[in-house]
Amino acid sequence: MRVLVTGAGGFLGRQLVSRLLGRGTLRNQSIERLLLLDRHFEAIPGDRRLRLFPGSITDPALLRRVLADGVDVVFHLASVPGGAAEADYEQGRDVNLLASIELLEQLRNRQHPPVVVFASSVAVYGGKLVPLMDESVPPRPALSYGSHKRMIELMLEDLTRRGEIDARSLRLPGIVARPPQPNGLRSAFMSDLMHAFAEGRRYRCPVSPQATAWWMSAQCCVDNLLHAAELTPDTGRRVWQLPVLHLSIAQVVDALAEVFGDEYRALISFEPDPELETLFGRFPPLDTPAASALGFRHDGSARALIRQSFELMPALAS
Repeated sequence: MRVLVTGAGGFLGRQLVSRLLGRGTLRNQSIERLLLLDRHFEAIPGDRRLRLFPGSITDPALLRRVLADGVDVVFHLASVPGGAAEADYEQGRDVNLLASIELLEQLRNRQHPPVVVFASSVAVYGGKLVPLMDESVPPRPALSYGSHKRMIELMLEDLTRRGEIDARSLRLPGIVARPPQPNGLRSAFMSDLMHAFAEGRRYRCPVSPQATAWWMSAQCCVDNLLHAAELTPDTGRRVWQLPVLHLSIAQVVDALAEVFGDEYRALISFEPDPELETLFGRFPPLDTPAASALGFRHDGSARALIRQSFELMPALAS
């Protein structure tokens, strides 16, 4: 079994790589080679199964080298995040759209269609969401990032229909807790709030306590990515909206206070940015029966979200 992870040096990619190395198998086969593609690699463990390919996913020649000996499963995580993609359209287009198209073109194989797990995004829905969201709500992207994600979803569905790829696209919510550093994500406040509270330092939150969002820990997200790779879907659906926790900032602060101490509440203040709150702080409840029936899941509770985001002791979970 040969497995490729694009964006392997990133926040989510590193955790996925660690999990794949630890389990050693995928789809009932031993992982013989784990191919990692990213511009930079940090904290990647030494392992004879690893092959690192530093460079840009926008380089077709690099992709050909990575795929020269074939691949069985691909986790396509590489992307330019939403805020950064909107600020630099050309970079977002080149990475999120054109490089993804080139990767899929090189992966097409009727004899041995590779399994492709694509990290799509809830950004495909845009900013004007209906009061009760479910899996039938049509995508209406409001940013280039969401538009490009939707385009790749469609291409994956088409190549799967043609029998050239075996695709599974997962629409990811806000994944926490990302490292507190500039990353181009306009939803970074979700992770920044959690880190500030956990570290006992002051934080001015750019959305109100009443702001609501869709939350998932990186640990839970990796569970879902691996589950997607293991699935053998028996329907035409190849795009799934993952189950999420629908939580307000106030609910997250309450859960943080339960875990880290109520005295830290005073360190959190609020200075809402109306535009930011409109885009990332007015998420309605989300119902996902089709994804849940297939075994996809959310973290379970706000307290479990905090524990799993910081990898705390299991006893802290509710």
